[in-house]
Amino acid sequence: MKILPILLLFISLNTLAQSYSGQIAKHRDSYKQDFIKESNSPLKESDLQHLHFYEADSMYKVMAKVDILKNEKIFKMPTYDGTSKEFYRFAKVSFNLNGTPITLTLYKNIALAANPAYRYLLFLPFTDQTNQKETYGGGRYIDLSEKEIKNHQIEIDFNKAYNPYCAYSDGYRCPVPPEENDLPVEIKAGEKQYTGDKKHKN
Repeated sequence: MKILPILLLFISLNTLAQSYSGQIAKHRDSYKQDFIKESNSPLKESDLQHLHFYEADSMYKVMAKVDILKNEKIFKMPTYDGTSKEFYRFAKVSFNLNGTPITLTLYKNIALAANPAYRYLLFLPFTDQTNQKETYGGGRYIDLSEKEIKNHQIEIDFNKAYNPYCAYSDGYRCPVPPEENDLPVEIKAGEKQYTGDKKHKN
């Protein structure tokens, strides 16, 4: 008689997994379409076949504790074209991933924060042990929002990690992830290495 509840639980978990995979698939379809719509995009529709992603894995979706930082000074975050952009450290987030305690820093871009459309945007750049092997060597980014912080927690989904434009073309001002966000683990989630030819922006 105990088989039925176990079977129902298995079906329920399987349905959740399929539902989550569907959510990530939709997110990635939208992500690809943005390249076509964006006037400053490094990619054309014919280039999208060279974008690759890890399979959706809910293990890489975590709830992180948020510690808001105060009285942080504005600093210049270097970019891959040799210039820099102004940011300040907004918060520390901490969580466990596969038994490994991890702490990352969330940043706010000064220029974007002045734009009402991006005033709540939080920037999470990071590097990990897959870089230069399976993923872009310059690290990846995740976009979050202040509005997503509830009860001193925020959901971070590494399945939504994406490459900077510099992964596809030179000539872009892509921030270099700070050393404090260099992870000692492999993040086998999100976008992989681009396999098309790297372009040269005019």
